[in-house]
Amino acid sequence: MAPILTGGEGELVKALILGGTTEATALAKRLAGHPRIDARVSLAGRTKNPVLPPLPTRIGGFGGVEGLADYLRVEGIGAVIDATHPFAAQISANAAAACAQVGVPLRLLTRPAWVEGSGDRWIGVPDMDAAALALRGLGDTVFLTIGRQEVAAFEAVPDKRYLIRAVDPPEPMPALPRMSLILDRGPFTVESELALMRGEGVEVVVSKNSGGRATDAKLEAARKLGLPVVMVERPAGNGVTELHDVEDAVRWLEGV
Repeated sequence: MAPILTGGEGELVKALILGGTTEATALAKRLAGHPRIDARVSLAGRTKNPVLPPLPTRIGGFGGVEGLADYLRVEGIGAVIDATHPFAAQISANAAAACAQVGVPLRLLTRPAWVEGSGDRWIGVPDMDAAALALRGLGDTVFLTIGRQEVAAFEAVPDKRYLIRAVDPPEPMPALPRMSLILDRGPFTVESELALMRGEGVEVVVSKNSGGRATDAKLEAARKLGLPVVMVERPAGNGVTELHDVEDAVRWLEGV
């Protein structure tokens, strides 16, 4: 195999994609077989049965900033694309610190945040604890579309009826007396979201501001039904330059 080099036109770039999103999968598909970019993907391992990308893939954490920095050095990584979930704040912070330490260029491939529009009834909150408290003055049946990792925050408001949708079950299951679990993976359609919300009598939706098209149908459905949406805003970034398109990420890697 040709030596791994970076920094010049026509040279091979060894790249690491921090994945777990539809954008990461799309980028992996785009880079499979690329003549100049030798890419591999890392998944955190939080989803039990992830959709594996068509590139060499490692699953599991690196062991913090130092572990990731060591990996970059040992593997000779010449560029990193952080395509993790917009709420994977710790992973993104570790990536920024490790890349700065090793001197490896880094870009953040992320979907633009959703923006409140005409007819929306959003209640913006900074975190999941605040989201739970915001429910106290709202309806009884709550649709939690926040994944599985932070549902325990809603134990602070146990008198509601919770409809929880996630890819995998929460571990441990939250102590919520009236709780239903839906295991499903997007993308979802407006029609299916409307049918679900009407059928379950949903009165309020809780969402992270993840952005993207895979799960935005719930917001349109909530708008059509006139439902309030408790929207958890994204954590602060790390000053890393953002890319919002897979082709932009490919062009950046080609120019490293």
